[in-house]
Amino acid sequence: MICQNCKKKEATTHIKRVINGEATESHLCQSCASTLGVGNFFDDFSLNLPDIFSGFFGDSAFALGESRLDRCEKCGCCFDDIIKSGSVGCADCYEKFYRKLLPSVQRIHGKAGHAGKVPVKNTKKPEVKEKTMEEKIADLNKEMEKAVSEQNFERAAIIRDEIKKMKGEN
Repeated sequence: MICQNCKKKEATTHIKRVINGEATESHLCQSCASTLGVGNFFDDFSLNLPDIFSGFFGDSAFALGESRLDRCEKCGCCFDDIIKSGSVGCADCYEKFYRKLLPSVQRIHGKAGHAGKVPVKNTKKPEVKEKTMEEKIADLNKEMEKAVSEQNFERAAIIRDEIKKMKGEN
């Protein structure tokens, strides 16, 4: 698509505005977009998760007297690594560093306990009603009639014998 402003270059920026329910769209090239003051809104926005999470842990983590020798047995991560990276090494780290992580988790989420809904487990199994002898025989009769209509007389004879056995046991 060609730029709607200069009508020369390829449009790389798409702007959609909705004002009072009326939508307008513009397609601009990079130079026209920057001239008009429309650019990539995320250019100056840097999202550095380790910096964000280290701010949550803060200096309180070091006040707890964490030593570099205190490491997770499973992944080898120490609490200092968690602060620097902003992520926990493995599930066992939550147990190993629980006391040190708890204040930060409470600051991030407001509390450390679950406060939402818990799904209800369907413990009630559907009852499967056992068919009576009459129902079984009726089903076999239908199956035998179908076999006869399809001219599968061998199958019909097997079903007939099965019905006789069932009536004999009754």
